[in-house]
Amino acid sequence: MSKKTFTTREVEQFATNPYVKSVSTKGITYTDEFKQLFITLNQQGRLPREIFETCGFDVQIIGMTRVKAAADRWRASYNEQGALGLQDTRGKHSGESLKRELTLAEKNAKLEAQIHLLQAENELLKKIRLAERGWNHE
Repeated sequence: MSKKTFTTREVEQFATNPYVKSVSTKGITYTDEFKQLFITLNQQGRLPREIFETCGFDVQIIGMTRVKAAADRWRASYNEQGALGLQDTRGKHSGESLKRELTLAEKNAKLEAQIHLLQAENELLKKIRLAERGWNHE
């Protein structure tokens, strides 16, 4: 993690970004939606800095070290586990992998979560495309 800390003003600024799950003076936790969007746009050839800036982040404040580290971490997780690798699982389990077979209800819940994530991603991509075309739709 970077040694740079954020000021109270910077923390407040990041907290207003819809892609920030939580923020402190020491770091930022991004939403699963942002991580999925990042991967999609990065696979389309957009650079990490460009993606962060397009999504309302001031890269000068975050720092390129943090941007690059997040990009590397998310790409590795996505390549290893797909969309599920981008989900923030802190607080959901102890970190140990499940040693039992998932029930049908658990499998269904996982699939529904994936569907909701993909639907949110599609809506976000539509909004970005419209914004890039200069259309203001709300």
